[in-house]
Amino acid sequence: MGSHAKLEVSGLTKCYETRSGAVTALDGLDLSVAEGEFVSVVGPSGCGKSTLLWLIAGLHRPEAGSVTLDGKRITGPDPQVAMVFQEANLLPWHSLQRNIEFPSRIRRTDLPAMRARIRQLIKRVGLEGFEQKYPRELSGGMQQRAGIVRALSMDPSVLLLDEPFSALDPFTREDMSLLLEEIWLESRKTVIFITHSIAEAVFLSDRVVVMTGRPGYVRQIFDIDLPRPRPLSIMEDHRFVDIVAAVKASLGRGRAIDFAA
Repeated sequence: MGSHAKLEVSGLTKCYETRSGAVTALDGLDLSVAEGEFVSVVGPSGCGKSTLLWLIAGLHRPEAGSVTLDGKRITGPDPQVAMVFQEANLLPWHSLQRNIEFPSRIRRTDLPAMRARIRQLIKRVGLEGFEQKYPRELSGGMQQRAGIVRALSMDPSVLLLDEPFSALDPFTREDMSLLLEEIWLESRKTVIFITHSIAEAVFLSDRVVVMTGRPGYVRQIFDIDLPRPRPLSIMEDHRFVDIVAAVKASLGRGRAIDFAA
């Protein structure tokens, strides 16, 4: 983990106007994320987890508070921040290759250099040979791999992931979690990962942030002092089980939660 803060979230407040009036999604949220750190955020549905990511990505504006990246305030989309959504959002009329290249084309990046990086990433995530396939010809897991490659193709320093594995079956979800850890260990990007699965959060993270119900703010932060790389068998380790139980208690939950939860 890096020695200085990469991201600083200070007093973040966000409200939305609805037909029944204003709804406060976040209320004075503070969070500091170190360079190269993997942080997961868990909390009840509707507590503002996704809103937090959208604000960090510069896609929404807060009513109060700020987000700074390397000391510079984020006021709009930043090329150093990339986001992976719950759905891969691949364009159905484009091949996998063209979908991955799409951000580079929009930003008019040096395509030959970018394609060399994309080739390496495609091979790394096991999509080699599928470059000319269309989204309808790819499984859900393959589409999410493409989404991760698309985000990493711009070589951002911060990667935001909003429940990217929620629609996958349990076996594919476990495979994707292992792959994500491997990619993170190689790249040491600063990662903020949203999930409803406590076990998934503990498995992947350096720290797990527990949010309150809406309006959301940070209730508790857990340090995950477990060795890396982490095999799936670590979930049977008493230390892992104890951390999961502590996070569940912080959330007020009393039942086991696995990768599919």
